[in-house]
Amino acid sequence: MDATQRPQDVITVDVHAAKGLIASGHRYLDVRTAEEFNKSHVDNALNVPFMFKTDEGRVKNPEFLSKVASICSKDDYLVVGCNSGGRSLRACIDLLGAGFEHVTNMEGGYSAWVDSGFAGDKPAEELKTFCKFRP
Repeated sequence: MDATQRPQDVITVDVHAAKGLIASGHRYLDVRTAEEFNKSHVDNALNVPFMFKTDEGRVKNPEFLSKVASICSKDDYLVVGCNSGGRSLRACIDLLGAGFEHVTNMEGGYSAWVDSGFAGDKPAEELKTFCKFRP
């Protein structure tokens, strides 16, 4: 496998396409922090944070790939999402580089999911997390 994946190597779809993929059997991998995930998330989502908040700011989760590999196989079909699309894009690059074959990034992240009305009847303001960590 080529370990030097780039953003342009990642397939990115909008939330409507992502919802269709999930409905057809793709697994949803949420790479937000546990705090973000626990607020609200896509039904049946898996949560493996790509980054952690620390006193020094956000740091990459050193166990991200091993944690994903412990719950997903490299031939699983995955839709990867975060809050706005930045972390999930970087997570997809790492997953592809590690040999995961069917990885799709959800453009706009969970904020776009909520804005599209897919989060049910909860008020959007309660579900979205303001994101000041865009790449």
